Amino acid sequence: MINQIKFRLKFKTYCLLMLIVMTSCTEKKKSIVETDFCSSIHRNDNVTLSKELKDIDSLMQTKTGVYVLEDGSGSLVVRAWLSEYSEKTIDIQYFIFSTDNVGLIACDYLIRAADRGVKIRIIVDDIMLDADIQDILIFASHENITLKIYNPGVNLGKNIFNKIKKLSTDFRSANQRMHNKTLIVDGKIVITGGRNIADEYFDYDHEYNFRDRDILLLGKETEKVTNSFDEFWNSSLCENVESVIEDETLDINSDNRFDKLHEYACNPDNFWPQIRTRIENLPFTFKTIKNSGDLIWVDEVHFISDIPGKNDGTNGLGGGGATTSALIDLVKRAKHSIDIQTPYLITTELSQNLFREAVERGVRVRILTNSLASTDNVEAFSSYQTDREKLLETGVRIFEFRPDAAECIKIMTGELRAKLDHKPIFGLHAKSMLIDGEITVIGTFNLDPRSANLNTECMVIVHSEEITKGVLKGVEEEFKPGNSWETTLDYNPDKEVNKYKRLKTWTRKILPKEIL
Repeated sequence: MINQIKFRLKFKTYCLLMLIVMTSCTEKKKSIVETDFCSSIHRNDNVTLSKELKDIDSLMQTKTGVYVLEDGSGSLVVRAWLSEYSEKTIDIQYFIFSTDNVGLIACDYLIRAADRGVKIRIIVDDIMLDADIQDILIFASHENITLKIYNPGVNLGKNIFNKIKKLSTDFRSANQRMHNKTLIVDGKIVITGGRNIADEYFDYDHEYNFRDRDILLLGKETEKVTNSFDEFWNSSLCENVESVIEDETLDINSDNRFDKLHEYACNPDNFWPQIRTRIENLPFTFKTIKNSGDLIWVDEVHFISDIPGKNDGTNGLGGGGATTSALIDLVKRAKHSIDIQTPYLITTELSQNLFREAVERGVRVRILTNSLASTDNVEAFSSYQTDREKLLETGVRIFEFRPDAAECIKIMTGELRAKLDHKPIFGLHAKSMLIDGEITVIGTFNLDPRSANLNTECMVIVHSEEITKGVLKGVEEEFKPGNSWETTLDYNPDKEVNKYKRLKTWTRKILPKEIL
């Protein structure tokens, strides 16, 4: 399975308005070799998920355990552990699932879980599924794996003329995507947050990486996440991949069809050195979380998800959703402070007024978003750039993320410094809000009209001073000058990039704000 980017390039050529689709940097696969690495990193049969949860079972009945996953490699290894020690089911929902280095290794873990009899259900949005058709069908051919595609018709299957027809005659539907990101294991443990499955979300790409954040839940509130997944799974918007891709000429049932994937995931050269060390200690991963002191048991945790389709579409490209309403309510109720991290900051009159009203009642509002130098999406930045002064005039303080953010360099380098002769660019991808030092929101929602009205989103709202204090500690660092520039009415860091990128951003101002 080799990562493909050809679709993204073709897609941009036939529909300018779909430039909101973002490309990601990926690296070529290294050569596949047989090693003894697999024997050291794979399953310890003395460890099971149920055994690891036994001593906290009573807590899980009445409370929700909350553990924030800040660094990419740590979040990757926890996912690997959950796949390796799952016993019954794995339910996965993602906007992007790339078959790059991280994606291939993730697929291997899922295949091996399926080989043990674990039932795996996967929902991926059509528009950003980045893989060869044959690879997709081979993966879904496992008897214990079922793959569904959300709102197909603009990427997989059909010819280019049918895709153009959908974009031109049913524009809202073509733009209505599933942005939810959840991993549910045995109905007991959940990971949700900003990360998709691709190198750049786990500090693993050589050129461009995201500063992101996930949250792990176990116990009481996980049932709501499962119910949300089931609602999407049973929705008419989700179709089995075999009905979306019709190609009887492909050979997808050979006995050795997964061999190359297993060999790839057993090659230590395909893992960063510190990742190899953490995976070799994989059996102890969950025990380490339980003993860290950072797994906090909370009485009030709320998982919020939009319904499939977001809204009924009667308001055109507007209409909102459950996540939109929840965030508006939190801003209205804030008393002292609102701290926000969002990769894209596209405000409307409604959101500008919400922030202005908050500032006028004495709430300090700070927002960290991407700078032109760090963004991967110049289309979104161009719209933010247009309204930046209006937002500043509401009294909000705006900070823009540096592409050489010191905190990210600290996380990414170490053993990697000897491997790379350059520093990767870092961009912000975390979607978090902290209210009054008491409430933490971690999810998939960007502060833009697309998240508000078109894409389905999900988030976790945690009422805990302890959790909020921990997240805020890292956020405060990222507001500092070594990690971000403060933008004012007199200064912005746009000139930190070359003239070409500035010109490219200016040309995108023709795109309607509603789809960004």
